[in-house]
Parts: sequence; C-alpha cells; structure tokens
Amino acid sequence: MSLPTRTLGPWKVSAVGLGCMPLSGMPSTKAAMVDNRAGAIGVIHAALDAGVTLIDTADIYAPSWKTFGHNESLVGEAFSSWSGSSEAKSKVVIATKGGITRGPGESWGRATSKDYFLRAAEASALRLRVDKIQLWHHHRLDPEVSFETQFENLLVLRERGLVEHLGVSNYSAEQLRRAIAIGGSPEQGGVISVQNQFSARYRCESEVIEICEENGIAYLPWAPLGGVTLSSNLAQEASGAFSEIGKIKDLSAYAIAIAWLLHRSPSMLPIPGATRIESILDSLTGISLSLTNQEIAHIEASLPPDSELDAELVLQPPFRG
Repeated sequence: MSLPTRTLGPWKVSAVGLGCMPLSGMPSTKAAMVDNRAGAIGVIHAALDAGVTLIDTADIYAPSWKTFGHNESLVGEAFSSWSGSSEAKSKVVIATKGGITRGPGESWGRATSKDYFLRAAEASALRLRVDKIQLWHHHRLDPEVSFETQFENLLVLRERGLVEHLGVSNYSAEQLRRAIAIGGSPEQGGVISVQNQFSARYRCESEVIEICEENGIAYLPWAPLGGVTLSSNLAQEASGAFSEIGKIKDLSAYAIAIAWLLHRSPSMLPIPGATRIESILDSLTGISLSLTNQEIAHIEASLPPDSELDAELVLQPPFRG
C-alpha cells in the first residue's frame, strides 16, 4: 500500500510515521504493552502493511533503566520479521535517538562526549539489527556542555560511518541556526530533521518550523496529538473544533489533528504513537484529508492558549560566543 509522501533528507517517506515509544511501556499508563510483545510487534507490522515508511524509536525508550534499549530491540525484531518484500523494506527509514542516560534507581542524565555518542550508536545499530543507522537524532542537549561542542561531537557519528544522516531533537530556533552554520543544510550533508514537541496544546518554538522550511529540513513533531497521557482530551481541545469537523467528515478528532498539522507546514512529518492497530490506522486517515480554508480558520481561532515551555528545556547549554 502506498501513502502520500514527504521529504526526509534523501528519502521520500510516508507523510505520517509511527512513534514506537508507548510500545515499551512509556509512560507507565502503557505498561501493559511490555508483556504483550507479539501485540506490540503486530502494531508495527500493521503500520508497515498500511504503507508507513518512517519508524521512530530511541535507546532510552524502555520500561526501566535495566531494560535500556527495549524499544530498539522491539523495532529491530518487528522489522526483521515483517513479511514485506525486499523492495518494500528498502523504502523504510528507521530513526533512533541517543544522548539521554538512565541509571540505577531511575537516575536520568545527559551524555554528549564523542566516546559516548559512538558507543551509543554502535549499541543502537546492534539492537536494530542494522549495519548502519539511517537517521540518528541527538535526543537532548546537556546544559553543562557548550552547544557547539555537543553538536561537533554529533557530527563524528557520520564522519566515522556509523550513521547515514543526522537529526536533532528539542532544539530552539537559535540552536538550529547554529547547527546549520556548523554542519550545513541537508544538501550540504548537515541536519536533515528536527524532532520537537508540537501539537494543538504545545506550540513553543514555532519559529523552528520556519527555519526548517527555509532549509529543506523535515520537522517531526513528537506528541502530535498532545501526548499519550493527554491525547484522549483532544476532542475537547480547540473548543471542540477537531471533534466538530471530525463529525462532519465522519472521521476522528485525531485524524483531523493530523490533517491540520500536515496543512500547517510542508516540512511537517507527524510521528504519532500507538499501542493499538486501530490507532495508527485511524491517524493515517488524516494524510489525504483536505481541510477547507474555513475549517482551518475555525481550528486556528479555537486553539487553546499555548503551554509553557517544557521544564526540561528551561536550562540550556551556553554558546561559545
């Protein structure tokens, strides 16, 4: 099955990808999925069968610090066991992330040295069952290390041949500008994607989207439906605009939200999470949906006040000057 596509660096991938985090029991409300590995793999298979060609994971996605890498192993097993043809498999891009640490007692931290990045990428490749990672995102910046040092260390992954392409996550507009100045645009072999939180309820750092459009960088909004713990409230958000339009079109509020995101920018490439086959298939119905100017205006006028910046992003690394 073929879906409408969008550009992600050198690839054309489905305009909506699959975010696999909840399949590893994150947050704890999805813990039941950890004991249902066959069901989790079934969700990934269903997405691939439906034409999804972008799968998103991260080394940190796991039910506990002792099971670090759980989600990558799950994705690796699911992709290896998928019945798709060799041609179909060649069109799939698997993206992962690194740079966040977890230790005993669920102690969370950051690690951004060259050595850590190299070891993290090597471990991720083993878990994903690939020789080279197609797309590796730097998951979170370390506020204790200069921005430039962290980004330069990231570039080593491509220089050493461990990854094909690099992306960044949770970056501000100024950080993205500096990353492009240091590493270049996609055409110059630099950053090809940004993975930031963005949804109807969270629209911080929207200037990043404009920079992505100007430079041909894909923008992968995480939690595009508001996050797995809050997405059930989507129908009541934006004064019910998503729900209202959905009822008229006989579609879910979630499908309308996906259509709204895709309409908002040609760089937008949502990666909604799913723990049920029905959920990802429902999100895909928003790909080909055309919203009228009146419907877009209704949604935009009804958007709730923007949320405050994520507390984890308040402390930022210094620039060299």
